[in-house]
Amino acid sequence: MGASDAFLLDAYSTTVSGVVEAVGPSVAAVRVRFDAAPDQGGGGSGFVFTPDGYLLTNSHVVRAGQRDTGKRPAAAYQVSFSDGHVAGAHWVGDDPDTDLAVLQVDGSTRHLTATAPLGRSSTLRPGEIAIAIGNPLGFEQTVTAGIVSALGRSMRASTGRLIPDVIQTDAALNPGNSGGPLLNGRGEVIGVNTALIRGAQAICFAVAVDIAAWVIPQLLAHGEVRRAYLGVGGMTMPLSRRIVLSFGLEEQRGAVRVSSVERGSPAALAGLREGDVIVGLDGVTVDSVDKLHQSLDASRIGKDCVIKLLRGPVSPQAMYLTVTPTPRTR
Repeated sequence: MGASDAFLLDAYSTTVSGVVEAVGPSVAAVRVRFDAAPDQGGGGSGFVFTPDGYLLTNSHVVRAGQRDTGKRPAAAYQVSFSDGHVAGAHWVGDDPDTDLAVLQVDGSTRHLTATAPLGRSSTLRPGEIAIAIGNPLGFEQTVTAGIVSALGRSMRASTGRLIPDVIQTDAALNPGNSGGPLLNGRGEVIGVNTALIRGAQAICFAVAVDIAAWVIPQLLAHGEVRRAYLGVGGMTMPLSRRIVLSFGLEEQRGAVRVSSVERGSPAALAGLREGDVIVGLDGVTVDSVDKLHQSLDASRIGKDCVIKLLRGPVSPQAMYLTVTPTPRTR
């Protein structure tokens, strides 16, 4: 090893150890026990991001594999930190669609010597340092490091919805790392570790911190993320070249075919029918079910929205319907 290589290795080690020293005290092991079945539960990791003890983790950690019923989990939470402090915590809110949750540490937070600052994921570049701290397989305060392997990935949440802008990293993760922070070389949170591909080598994923920054205020205010509801079931379908040319959809290769319309839903009241093909919402292209989901955020609740669709199996006609989404309930 040359002198320059030794210098780089030493700089890398100094960076990683500095981040761990600064942020490690904010990382907690999270234990979950269900009221109805005290002998059952689970656990994972989390990190305190405010001085008053708010802790970010995964929704699948706070629910410990239990099915999302749309209700607050009937569970007790315990968190333990690197200094040996153990405390209870209470549920604040969670969003299974992005696999994020917020707890708050009970009692005094005077023992907390650090909080994990939230950074930005929009400015990340592949190849940047990525550092994970968590509690894999029960081994508390485990540190792994690597790089940001890729950006803009997507993965399915337990609800079936697509989580966009997921960060891929080769910083090793194992069961129990879920909910812990993924950090950059400045000690800022860039993601929340959430998944690994079993059987693969060094392919791990984290929910981008920019998604978390959008979710957290809604969890603090409402205990959930409010989304708009239409009441349609659908599937992504490709558009034929003939349809693309006939309706001026040159920038569009897909759409959403409506497979069902719930009785009394906003979609039914607006006149949507089974077999309709949705191609746009308020002038925004809808080329997949995932794009339709992403378009139905809280800003559209109670607001008249214009759906562009094609109707008719043989000679489809372009139509515009006005629909007023209602709040979605899980």
